[in-house]
Amino acid sequence: MVLHAHREHDSDPPPSLHLPDEAATLAAGERLAGALPSRLTIYLRGDLGAGKTTLTRGLLRGLGYAGKVKSPTYTLVEPYKDSRIAVYHFDFYRFTHADEFLEAGLDEYFQGDGVRLVEWPDRAHPHLGAADLEIELRLAADGGRELALHALSTEGRRCLESFVALPGKPAANPPAA
Repeated sequence: MVLHAHREHDSDPPPSLHLPDEAATLAAGERLAGALPSRLTIYLRGDLGAGKTTLTRGLLRGLGYAGKVKSPTYTLVEPYKDSRIAVYHFDFYRFTHADEFLEAGLDEYFQGDGVRLVEWPDRAHPHLGAADLEIELRLAADGGRELALHALSTEGRRCLESFVALPGKPAANPPAA
């Protein structure tokens, strides 16, 4: 995992990672766990199969959660309270209209402490509040993934700066030189 960070100006590219395989995606999630405050909203953006749930699994492992992590595609939210921080993983892919967010009472999860990881946030717009951090995952030409991080608030910027400052774990299969 190689981190490319440009942090001085908003016009600079966001910090990004090349993740050659699933192990590197899990390691990126674990690394992010070390930078999290007790309250943060993160939008996870990417096509189906881009690695959003795998990144979440790594994040939860990094927080000390040892149980099974599954996509909340059908349940809408999976709460994880057995880690050092309460984490709520949302998936709004199946919404047919944004009002389903309010009808399900999900707005209550966005009050108070906890880390909220939101897949397909646009499907709950305009009811979903702003994110502190946005993470984009894209499939790369080599079969791996590209991850880009965007800070959208002061807390998001602090988290991103901590993430960049943490020592990185090497990729499981580093690219050939």
